[in-house]
Amino acid sequence: MPRDIPPLAEVRRITEKKRDAWWTVMLVDPVATPLVRWTARHTRATPNQLTWGAFLVGLGSAACFAQGDWRWLLLGAVLYHVSFIFDCMDGKLARLTGTGSVFGAWLDFVFDRIRVLVCSVALMGGQYARTDEVLYLWLALAVASLDSLRYIDSLEIFKIRHGMRKQIKARMRAARKAENQAELAFMEDLLRENPEADLETDRDTVAPLEPVAPLEPVAPLEPVAPLEPVVPLEATAAPVSAAAPAARRPAVVDLHQEFRRRFPWWVRCRNFLQRHRIRAHLISGIEFQMGVFIIGPAVDAVVATTVVSGALLLVFELAIIYKLLLSTRDFTRTIDSFDTADRIPATTSANS
Repeated sequence: MPRDIPPLAEVRRITEKKRDAWWTVMLVDPVATPLVRWTARHTRATPNQLTWGAFLVGLGSAACFAQGDWRWLLLGAVLYHVSFIFDCMDGKLARLTGTGSVFGAWLDFVFDRIRVLVCSVALMGGQYARTDEVLYLWLALAVASLDSLRYIDSLEIFKIRHGMRKQIKARMRAARKAENQAELAFMEDLLRENPEADLETDRDTVAPLEPVAPLEPVAPLEPVAPLEPVVPLEATAAPVSAAAPAARRPAVVDLHQEFRRRFPWWVRCRNFLQRHRIRAHLISGIEFQMGVFIIGPAVDAVVATTVVSGALLLVFELAIIYKLLLSTRDFTRTIDSFDTADRIPATTSANS
């Protein structure tokens, strides 16, 4: 008997990420989401079983790559795409049915890395056997190294950003306890939850952020000039009658203020992409894999597509690292603003 699964539109809302790789949004989700709904309704498949299925199909892709001939390369490219569809389906099924697990997330991550390693060795090894070109052996090493670099770098950047947020929240909680201040929100979260908002070019579109707009700065933070990352959204607040009590709203800390100020054109691009669910990191690990294991074998241009995909991945990784550097400067200014605010009451008390 089929399970009681919501309509496809609701399944899309539940299972599809608000921001994802453009390859996933354009070439995977249109197929994977209906398949997930059918799977949830008519089978008892679990997310871990789909993870295993993706891994086994990926091994089949590697076996095709190892043959070296273009027809086998084309079949391997098709199988790799099918493997990636299954790989996306496991997470969607977990979100739809509530059957996800911590072990399943670990299994998915590890199998992805093994699949990339095996496929890179098979693809480049097959080409080496066909041509005796040592270049393919170096390319195998480069693909495995770049994939590892991408995901290690991603995890480390996440840890650093989480640490910065944790410190700011701790300082804000202490200040709120002492001065009864508003709650705290981060600008990046507000914009992520409201992809239609375009803070830099059209402040009227930030209206959906009204429920979390900050109050006017309160003492002792009001006289502190260095508090640049706390961005007031006065223009977004709805008129309030004199008789109505002022609502307490979170203060907004912006850890990407300097980056947006330096690259306003990129902000406009990001806003456009987010409205279509596409993340601004256009060449990530997913696009890199697709270039190496799908586009290259399909057009029989393994060397060219691998080199181009690797170069683009490095460019975007360096951009992310540079953005992190600017974000740490915003973080330092925010922490310094709390320190300055802590010194002001003491100085005032001493002079009184």
